[in-house]
Amino acid sequence: MKSVLYEGDRQIRTGICEPEKPDVGQVRIQVAYGGICGTDLHIFYGDMDNRVEKPQIIGHEMSGVIAEVGAGVDRVKVGDRVTVMPLKSCGKCTACRNGIGYICHNLQVLGVDRPGAFQSSWTVPANLVFPLPDSISLKYGALIEPLAVACHDLRMGKVQAGESVVVLGGGPIGALIAMVAQHMGANVLLSEINTFRREMIEELNLGIKVINPREQDIIQYVSDWTDDGGVDAVFEVTGSNSAAAVMLELLRAQGRVVIVGIFSAPPAAPQVNLHRVFLRELQIQGARVYESQDFDQAIALAASGELPLQQIVTNVISMDEVGYGLQQMASGGEVMKILVNCEE
Repeated sequence: MKSVLYEGDRQIRTGICEPEKPDVGQVRIQVAYGGICGTDLHIFYGDMDNRVEKPQIIGHEMSGVIAEVGAGVDRVKVGDRVTVMPLKSCGKCTACRNGIGYICHNLQVLGVDRPGAFQSSWTVPANLVFPLPDSISLKYGALIEPLAVACHDLRMGKVQAGESVVVLGGGPIGALIAMVAQHMGANVLLSEINTFRREMIEELNLGIKVINPREQDIIQYVSDWTDDGGVDAVFEVTGSNSAAAVMLELLRAQGRVVIVGIFSAPPAAPQVNLHRVFLRELQIQGARVYESQDFDQAIALAASGELPLQQIVTNVISMDEVGYGLQQMASGGEVMKILVNCEE
C-alpha cells in the first residue's frame, strides 16, 4: 500500500507499507480521502518534532470503508463507511479519571504520535470509528474531523442564537467555526488577511461579515457594529501575536474568548492584557480537540446538507502531491481545504 511520510526538515515522501491485520478490538479501513490540517503544517515546519517519530505516516482527517474487523468488534462491519476520531488517551491520568480523556495528560493523536491516515489502508481501534450515513459522501466525510473541532470550539464558547461572534482567522477551522456559528443563529464577523479566503467566505452567501484587519481597524469596526458594547464571544484561530493583542479589546463585559490557534510556548508567547480581563470580568477558554458528542453533532450537521461544506474544498490531490499541498498552504496561496485522494 502507499503511504505519506514526514521525514523531518520539511521533507515529505510517499512510501510503500504493508497493510496491518487488525488485532482484537481493531478494524482495518480502506482509506478513501484525507484532509490536510493546520496540525500537519506544524509537523511540516518541524514544530512537533519532539512528538513525531520520524519517518511517520501523517494525517488525521479521513473517511473510508471498513475492509476487515478483528475479534470482538461488533459495532461496525466490513463495508461500513466511516470516519475516525484520532485520539488515544491513557485512561490513568487525572483528566482521564475525571472523564475528560480527550485532553488526557498523555494524549496521543493518530497522525502525530502514532501512524496516521495518509495511507491506503489504516488499522485503528474500533472504538475510535464513527459510521457515516449514506447522505455524506466519502469525499466530504473527510471533513467531519475539522467540523467536530468547530462544534467543540463553539460548545466551549457557550455560543447561543442571537449572540455576536468574532472569528479571528479564516482558514478551514475559522471558516467552519463561522459557518456553524451562523447556522446556530449567531451574528458572525470573520477577520482574515488572505483575499482568496475572504472572497470564498463571502461567496457562501451565509450572511457572515468579512473584513481585512490590515485595511480596517477591527476594534473600531466592532465598536461601531455593537454600539460600543463589544461582542459576546471571540474565537482566536490564527495563533498569531497580532490577533492575541486585539482579541480581548473586542469583548463586551463578561465576554468570552476561546483560544483555538496553536501559539508558541514562552518566551515567544504573546502578551495578553490581563488587566482588561480583570476590569471587564472576561473569560479565557482553551479548546484543544473534541469529544464524541462533537463528532456526533458534526456528522448530523454534514448529513443535514445545511452547510455548504463542498464549497470550502479547493483542491483534491494525490498522495504523491501532499508535499506540494503543504507548500501551498505554507505560502498562503489560493487554497482553503485540501483533500488527499488515498484510493490509489
